[in-house]
Amino acid sequence: MARPLALLALIGAVAVSGCATAPVRGLAWRTGLWCGGNRAERQAAGANAASLQTLPIDPFGRPEQGWAIYAPSLQRDLRTPCPGFAGSLARWQSHRGLPPSGVLDAASLTPMKSDWQARRPFVALRAQGVCPIPPPDQALVSTSPAESLGDRPIRLRPGALKAYRRMVAAARREAPELEGDPNLLRIFSAWRDPDADAARCAQEGNCQGIVRAACSAHRTGLAIDLMLGAAPGFTADSSIDANRLFQSRTPAYRWLVRGAGRFGFVNYAFEPWHWEWTGEAP
Repeated sequence: MARPLALLALIGAVAVSGCATAPVRGLAWRTGLWCGGNRAERQAAGANAASLQTLPIDPFGRPEQGWAIYAPSLQRDLRTPCPGFAGSLARWQSHRGLPPSGVLDAASLTPMKSDWQARRPFVALRAQGVCPIPPPDQALVSTSPAESLGDRPIRLRPGALKAYRRMVAAARREAPELEGDPNLLRIFSAWRDPDADAARCAQEGNCQGIVRAACSAHRTGLAIDLMLGAAPGFTADSSIDANRLFQSRTPAYRWLVRGAGRFGFVNYAFEPWHWEWTGEAP
């Protein structure tokens, strides 16, 4: 039987990860954080539960505390409903040439982050030193008022808009909990004028590419920022960790992580709200 503190850590991890819970009896394996396994796997799962909100990481170049924000992406990539599924993590580590400890650490998170970024064609171009040429005005279309937030016109490429509409229709079919808020999954930013974007990041002194960039994916007309809600006191695009963690726990984001790929959308994992359509070249 796990010690009381370990049990509390497991319960907290379940609450953050969204894993299905069960009666306390048999908590060690019924929560899915241990998911059975040998002693080493159980110990590794306990370490994962403890580090969920405490592990020092900086996968995107900014120090963070804990990996709970990235739990949905980890669950998807490890093909397990629980981020602490040590056996699945150990197999992934072995496949990537890492020690198969089953413990999530910074050394494991780094290649995971690389995998997430590699799914974004825009990132591949930037790695080659290429900043994509923005599409001409006539190549962009506007969203309907019901698809966007605010008074500003939202424009993007036609293929991306069609894919977005199919994706949102599927999300509302498959996740009934989204029906309570019609603003969820509306677009609040898509194509942005490259000159204005570059001037803004220069003015803010924040062109390093984590939050703002002189060459932004929004110049392509393929990137969209989606309304996922916001933590109290924050805007929908606030990169403060408390807001990002709040969004990572929402049904809207968790559905997107599972389902958006079917429609060609990939996420910039540092920003839960930012998605890019991969159906055509940037």
